[in-house]
Amino acid sequence: MVRLSLLGTSALLLLILLAVLYIAIHQLRYNGLIYPGVSSFGVKLSGLTKQQAVEALSARYTYSKDAVFTFRDGQKAWQISAVDLGVSFDPTTTIDEAYRIGRGSELLLNLTSQVDAWLNGHVIQPIVVFDESRAAAFLQKIATEINRPVRDATITLNGTTVATTPSQIGRDLDIPTTLGILRPVILQMNTGAEIKLAIKETQPALRDSEVVASQIRAAVASPIQIYVETATTKDPGPWQISPGFIAGLIGIVRVDEANGAAHYETKVNVEPLKTFLEQLSPQLSVEPVNARFLFDDTTGQLQVTTDSVDGRTLDVEATLKIIRDSVLKKENRRVPLVFLKNPAKISSQSTAEQLGIKEQIVQATTFFYGSTAERRTNIQVAASRFQGIVIAPGEEFSFNKYLGDVSPESGFQTGLVIYGNQTIQGVGGGVCQVSSTVFQAAFFAGLSIKERYAHGYRVGYYETGSAIANGQQYSGGVGLDATVYSPIVDLKFVNDTPYHILITSTYSASRQSLTFRFYSTSMGRVVTKEGPTLSNPVPSGPTRYQEAADLKPGQQRQIDGAVDGVDARVYRTIKQNGQIVVNREVFFSHYLPWGAIIQVAPGYAPKR
Repeated sequence: MVRLSLLGTSALLLLILLAVLYIAIHQLRYNGLIYPGVSSFGVKLSGLTKQQAVEALSARYTYSKDAVFTFRDGQKAWQISAVDLGVSFDPTTTIDEAYRIGRGSELLLNLTSQVDAWLNGHVIQPIVVFDESRAAAFLQKIATEINRPVRDATITLNGTTVATTPSQIGRDLDIPTTLGILRPVILQMNTGAEIKLAIKETQPALRDSEVVASQIRAAVASPIQIYVETATTKDPGPWQISPGFIAGLIGIVRVDEANGAAHYETKVNVEPLKTFLEQLSPQLSVEPVNARFLFDDTTGQLQVTTDSVDGRTLDVEATLKIIRDSVLKKENRRVPLVFLKNPAKISSQSTAEQLGIKEQIVQATTFFYGSTAERRTNIQVAASRFQGIVIAPGEEFSFNKYLGDVSPESGFQTGLVIYGNQTIQGVGGGVCQVSSTVFQAAFFAGLSIKERYAHGYRVGYYETGSAIANGQQYSGGVGLDATVYSPIVDLKFVNDTPYHILITSTYSASRQSLTFRFYSTSMGRVVTKEGPTLSNPVPSGPTRYQEAADLKPGQQRQIDGAVDGVDARVYRTIKQNGQIVVNREVFFSHYLPWGAIIQVAPGYAPKR
């Protein structure tokens, strides 16, 4: 046992001695040489001196003066030599690094490193010198050719000319990123590789303007016509909005979106047309016209004499909206004006039952014996203006409203009229015969009189009338006249019943009379007339003479008779179904004294 133990120990010592001897021989063998397993860029450096290794590595990997690097952006490329780019290979420093493998300060670590290199290999990264400032300067030069600003599409409207510019994508060379791509290429000493330039692109916020431009071009290509759709011969128009004016209505607005994009919109401002339409509106307005009727006493039905006409008013805002909606359209360049309808209150389809018209409630008659032909004509024309009108419940009747224009153009003739304190030649003499007859009808019908004026002096035509109301017979007399002078002096009464009132007039040339009849439903009103009560009489003035060019010497013509001045009071009491509703309502008239007026030939007026 002892012998065997000594034998094993001796063998172990021998092995250690051999190992130490091998290591020593290995260290001696590679003294000044690079250890096995060390390489650089595929070149085996094992067993080479530093100089041999430098020469071997330099021969295999070196940047020659002809070595170039290629940078590319799409189809365009830029080249620069390795020298100009500031790139060079340092084989000496690389080999120094290779030689240091396994030659540290600690023996055990050195042996471990040598074994690892031998068994697994140890690759030394070559030392490459790269001056990035020179590369950055070169890339900055390239950037001047590549870089371009981002540009939005634009649109301008000058007069009727629409101009656009396209958008442009912004491009910027990303120098830091490109240098990052360049570094591994340089380290690998791969001069044949192309370096793709890193480009940052910026999309424009507003990429297109042609869609809006097309709309505007269509808008200013032709005028817009506005017209009355159901025009009559009295309606004005049509009118045209010129392309130049249309261009002034259009605004171009940039709208920014939440995602950073943007787009153009058109805004149409039609306010400049508002004043024009407002000024045009009165010319286009049509007042509603009620139907007019006659009452058939036999059937109790109404006969239409004049059809109703619906009124209209220009709807300025609605018309502006249609114009605004039409500005940007290629088609439908004709825009109808929009009207608000104002239906007639009394239509042609109204029946006697609907209106509450079933009987005559009053009839008043006055006479015009001795009137001139001109005065008779004026009475007939004026009376026709009131034929068949209907007064609604609660409506105020205005004589001047229905009388309308009093002129030769509307059928009236020149004759004698009372003006102030004299009788003169004027248009419409005789109209007061009509107003006085209407007043007497309203008076005896028991209607509420709102406005009535007496004449300046007593006129015999208006004092010989009579009336029938609710079965009662009435006579006229002093204080029942009513003068009118549009638009200052009017006759007004109110239909204070729940039924409509139909007014008809009858002109009789043979009887020289004028009769007004009111038809409605009787309210059971009975009128009691008191008076006239006369006071403050004033004798008539002296006869006055006027020269008339159409009279010959010795001829004369009396145009006014003498009449005394006086104050007259007429009282009206109204009972309805036996109950007093109006008690002794007074109608006052102040008549001036009036002298006779006689016309003579020029120069033949008697001396006073």
